[in-house]
Amino acid sequence: MANIISGTHLAADVIETVKTGAQALLKSHDIRPGLAVIIVGEDPASQIYVASKGRKAEECGFHAVTHRLTADTSEDQLLQLIGELNADPAIHGILVQLPLPAHIHEENITQAVSPDKDVDGFHYSNIGKLVAGAGEDGFVPCTPAGAMMMIRRVRGDDLSGLDAVVVGRSNIVGKPMASLLLAASATVTIAHSRTHELEEVVRSADILVTAIGQPEFVKGVWIKPGATIIDVGINRIPDPHKGEGATRLVGDVEFDIASVVARDITPVPGGVGPMTIAMLMANTLKAACLSAGVKPPVIR
Repeated sequence: MANIISGTHLAADVIETVKTGAQALLKSHDIRPGLAVIIVGEDPASQIYVASKGRKAEECGFHAVTHRLTADTSEDQLLQLIGELNADPAIHGILVQLPLPAHIHEENITQAVSPDKDVDGFHYSNIGKLVAGAGEDGFVPCTPAGAMMMIRRVRGDDLSGLDAVVVGRSNIVGKPMASLLLAASATVTIAHSRTHELEEVVRSADILVTAIGQPEFVKGVWIKPGATIIDVGINRIPDPHKGEGATRLVGDVEFDIASVVARDITPVPGGVGPMTIAMLMANTLKAACLSAGVKPPVIR
């Protein structure tokens, strides 16, 4: 049976480090890390995520504000708010909850956030630093950052000689994840749902990261014995055993079978999800420290 990598436990360790760092920054420079979260529209899942991020920010001792905008908010109005937050010295991190309504161009919004306050790591400036191997000088997207921390905990910092496969090519997870693995000297393959012979590609992976958003798409029998699996997927499927209309959460990997073959595996829920929020808090603390010319605490 595989070692279960608990994102819940690791995230709690990260949050404790963030709390300590926030308290030290407040004491030494009278600066409280500030996080502004913007949500446009009434998407139920987004509402839940935003509330969770706000609670965690308050738990860390941050100055936390949430801007809830109606679905008919114009792109210009949203850009104006971002400009105001960019200029606000009390705000060190700005997060715009995705997805946005169809009439708002996502790229225009993510690139409007100041790179120094881009705690999501979506600005081209921060993406460029990551791809160039200088991610420590900017902000790494939260989900890949959390996933990489989980990999380091079980595989160490040097992944030389290990084959890593990332299933998913999004700018939010897949591509930055590949850059992080490359920086750790893994041999990296990026695959996706249209990859020919995907099963064989997955079978080669000593480290497998899945981020395609399709429930149990990666079958347990595809897993290489002794592999480390980081399952980023969060998918809701029917659960008739719990009654009519009941559902449950599963990942992109067929957990029950994969967990027998793998060396390490993340659960869903309780795996990468908590790490995403924890790394958002870590990025916000980093932004606040950098604004004061203070070296941020090392969180690994």
